[in-house]
Amino acid sequence: MQVFVTKWVSRFVRREGIGLGSLVEAVARAERGLIDADLGGGLIKQRIARQGKGRSGGYRTLIAYRRGDRAVFVYGFAKSENENVEPDQLRTAQRVAQRVLGLDKKGLEYAERQGEIEEVPDGREKEEPVN
Repeated sequence: MQVFVTKWVSRFVRREGIGLGSLVEAVARAERGLIDADLGGGLIKQRIARQGKGRSGGYRTLIAYRRGDRAVFVYGFAKSENENVEPDQLRTAQRVAQRVLGLDKKGLEYAERQGEIEEVPDGREKEEPVN
């Protein structure tokens, strides 16, 4: 299972101090069938806990998700700032999800080289933000 973040999400997790292990755990929960919300078009919503607190008051992430293949974090927000995703944000995230889930291996590699996405190492032991 490959896990990626978009350039925007990479900045978001750095700014908020979200650890890599939290992202990997959100995808691991989805792989076990524990999805907070299926938003359609390959897009899911997963909660991520704030440091030292639970998931309910933490962060929300939108993930382009294909079970057993790849997960791409396309958007994130703090619940304290926004209760839910706006309809226009949802449509944009669904378009991004369709695009990244439609990429083949060469397309993913190209997107990485262009800086559009960044692979998240599968290192749960690391709790450092994405660089």
